[in-house]
Amino acid sequence: MVSARLSIDPRFAVGTVDRRVFGSFVEHLGRSVYDGIYEPGHPAADSDGFRTDVLDLVRELGATTIRYPGGNFVSGFRWEDSVGPRADRPRRLDLAWHSTETNEVGLHEFSTWLDKVGSELMLAVNLGTRGTAEALDLLEYCNVPGGTTLSDRRIAGGAKDPLGVRMWCLGNEMDGPWQLGCRSADDYGKLASRTAKGMRQLDENVQLVVCGSSGATMPTFGEWERVVLGHTYEDVDFISCHAYYQERDGDLASFLASAVDMDRFIETVVATADHVKALKRSDHDVNISFDEWNVWYMDRFQNVEKIKGIGNWPTAPRLLEDIYSVADAVVVGDLLLSLLRHADRVKAASLAQLVNVIAPIMTEPGGPAWRQTTFFPFAVTARLARGTSLRTLVSCDKYRTASYGDVDVVDTAATYDEDAGRAALFLVNRHLTEPATVTVDLRSLPAMDLLEAPMLSDSDVYAKNTLTEPDRVTLRSNDTATCKDGVLTVTLPPISWTALSLG
Repeated sequence: MVSARLSIDPRFAVGTVDRRVFGSFVEHLGRSVYDGIYEPGHPAADSDGFRTDVLDLVRELGATTIRYPGGNFVSGFRWEDSVGPRADRPRRLDLAWHSTETNEVGLHEFSTWLDKVGSELMLAVNLGTRGTAEALDLLEYCNVPGGTTLSDRRIAGGAKDPLGVRMWCLGNEMDGPWQLGCRSADDYGKLASRTAKGMRQLDENVQLVVCGSSGATMPTFGEWERVVLGHTYEDVDFISCHAYYQERDGDLASFLASAVDMDRFIETVVATADHVKALKRSDHDVNISFDEWNVWYMDRFQNVEKIKGIGNWPTAPRLLEDIYSVADAVVVGDLLLSLLRHADRVKAASLAQLVNVIAPIMTEPGGPAWRQTTFFPFAVTARLARGTSLRTLVSCDKYRTASYGDVDVVDTAATYDEDAGRAALFLVNRHLTEPATVTVDLRSLPAMDLLEAPMLSDSDVYAKNTLTEPDRVTLRSNDTATCKDGVLTVTLPPISWTALSLG
């Protein structure tokens, strides 16, 4: 048996947990929108065509913001297509995913859906095939109260009040050769700066996200951030990070340590941003919007026959519908710990994506909706992680990985909400075969009781929830957890995720 000892002390604060860290992502891709959130013929559809069973699950998941409408999709998107009478909206070819976009669900419909789930819109503008003027038009349409052609067009479309979109993404993955309109860091940085300046002239309250690298493995990673921020540092509030992880070649040990890579990614981008800050003698901080992250078996997508052909543009095809295992969910839970550990600089994040497409929620047309394994750690963390992220002082055994060297067997994060008198501790045991005994010194906190200890663990780490077995994997209580005289002890099964709520 392996072991870990740690202490939690409110004096060792990392930063306030921004609720936008628990965001998600809906792209017009595959069945994310059509047959996902929207299926007017479904028995559970409401009067607007939205599936109420999906609405219930999204509320349970606790997604605070939703990034929309892409993703790669946005780089060919004409926002004007998505407003006005549905009967007049054009059908367009989406080059990103070789599909047909009907525009049946557009900006107004999606805003209505967001009101139903209680989430905030994070809107992306097209800087791939369009530019500054179109971004300004969209901002005027959304946020100006009225009295102009575009704002009055919004009112005529049924939205009397402004949409009040606060957070805007300046394009998507503009460094990627797969992206329509991709360009060099220098060219993109200049375009993003011009666009950001114009948007702030129109609405000084917007918060802007400039594109960082599409991933830490991009050949321009680091230099891209430096050059782009060199142009935009004073114009933007965030720089984006994107990262996806998968088990490769049966190397489960390295896969379970994916959060080590996320930690390094975040810290490198923060260091680069702060380098630019120093060069510019600025007193402004650029924080991180980790607005695409998840487990995604990208190799499967790359190795299957993709949709092709000038006459073959299906509507809402089944794309990227990964079915997740217990091991995948433990990694997702651990990636959330990385985000919490960097709460001082990670101020927004989006689990990509929300429904059907590499998602925690799955649906069947005309049939049920169900929770994937990854649903559980996200929902619990979003519910419990509040207040201030605390630095946990950990001493534990290590294990060897091929990708990251020696890493901690037990990974941790903690939060403390002084006003509510609540604390939460999140623990992952990465060991393939051994349970881990964890001892936690809580004596620096006010006296607290253990309220709950939800855990994700299974004897089959590749167990999954499917259409035929939607409840094969669920949370259960870690009944080994005890708290007495300011000391908490708990045993973590191998390859498991546990949350401990105290209050």
